[in-house]
Amino acid sequence: MPNSEHTAAFRALLTPPGQALLDTVDPAEVAADPLKAASRLRRTPEASDGTFDVFGAAGSEVVQAALTQARLRGRGREKFGGAAARMYFTSAGLEQATRRSVAEYRAGRLAAALGEGARVADLCCGIGADLLSMAAAGLVVDGVDADPLTVAVAAANIDARGLAARARAHQADAAEFAGRGGLGDYDAVFCDPARRGARGRVFDPHAYSPPWGTVADLARTAPAACVKAAPGIPHELVPEGAGAEWISVDGDVKEAALWFGALGTGDRRATLLRESGGAPATLAAEPGLAPPATAPPRHYLYEPDGAVIRAHLVAEAAALLDGALLDPHIAYITSDHLVETPFCRAYEVEEVLPFSLKRLRAALRARDAGTVTIKKRGSAVDVEKLRRDLKPAGPETAVVVLTRIGERPVSLVCSEVTGPLARNAGQP
Repeated sequence: MPNSEHTAAFRALLTPPGQALLDTVDPAEVAADPLKAASRLRRTPEASDGTFDVFGAAGSEVVQAALTQARLRGRGREKFGGAAARMYFTSAGLEQATRRSVAEYRAGRLAAALGEGARVADLCCGIGADLLSMAAAGLVVDGVDADPLTVAVAAANIDARGLAARARAHQADAAEFAGRGGLGDYDAVFCDPARRGARGRVFDPHAYSPPWGTVADLARTAPAACVKAAPGIPHELVPEGAGAEWISVDGDVKEAALWFGALGTGDRRATLLRESGGAPATLAAEPGLAPPATAPPRHYLYEPDGAVIRAHLVAEAAALLDGALLDPHIAYITSDHLVETPFCRAYEVEEVLPFSLKRLRAALRARDAGTVTIKKRGSAVDVEKLRRDLKPAGPETAVVVLTRIGERPVSLVCSEVTGPLARNAGQP
């Protein structure tokens, strides 16, 4: 179906008959059996009494659009929670959309820096995830996207959230919009360049749309700007003077945010969020901090959060723990101190072994460990094959960390530290 027909079918969903149609669709039913859901939809009382006849020849396309929205709303719960039930999506737009907790955190940072009522241009606004959070935080936002269906979806989301007084969506090419002086009236620019193409996800920033060079130039010329990038963006692509922030949610790294102009302090940081809420935890780079020492395994092993690793802040995390690295090239920290920190997960080291299937199996059997979590870094071991070969059995749990110290592969048999931690508790 051409894009114009997709757009027309979507707009039909926004009419009263379209909303009635959409209300009859259960996302769980669509996920379980889409063909059965489509067949049932065509047999509903609304269909049989002619309520949906208003769609005319486009009826089948509108029914398909309703099924698509129901399916995407079901998938959207992961990012947007219960709000997904009132939102509209495209498949590509949902894939790239910022998780609500991240969008709200970033919108709060923007609003705190710019002030309520500041005007923001959201270039490449997509379905409006960031736009909605910025408007809800008190900013006045104009969203721009080149795709007409995506713009229609963003506009519908604005109306659904009751934010039309502070947000709008426009169809335009982001670079052309900026190039013809469209940014002159804005206090800041936000840009989330498209990272998906016809073949799926795009990993090369120069293949973003707009390309990374264009995005960076737009951000540098704005009075203030924030650019969202994939968490794997190379550090050398971060423009000089821009602040770089890697953000994780519940330990899963979601993105990098680059801050420019009045928003850019030139720092490098990792910010940890929890989906359940609470204050963000931020670790910032310490200029001039010496690289951490190396040491053999001590009483505790710490695994830094992925955002800490991506931000190259392992040395800062080690300093918090009075710790050292097992290997200078691997992000495992060891310490004799049990320190409460949100930036690392802590394990108590029970045994250190040269890597050997036979010895590792014996160590787990001695502990009656039937539930074994296997972690690895700097190891070429096939984890799933190792799990099968270990044949763990028993009521206890264990954590096996596979890594190397220099050229020596090692296994650390550990137990995860849970519950409140006290600084320096457990010191041998």
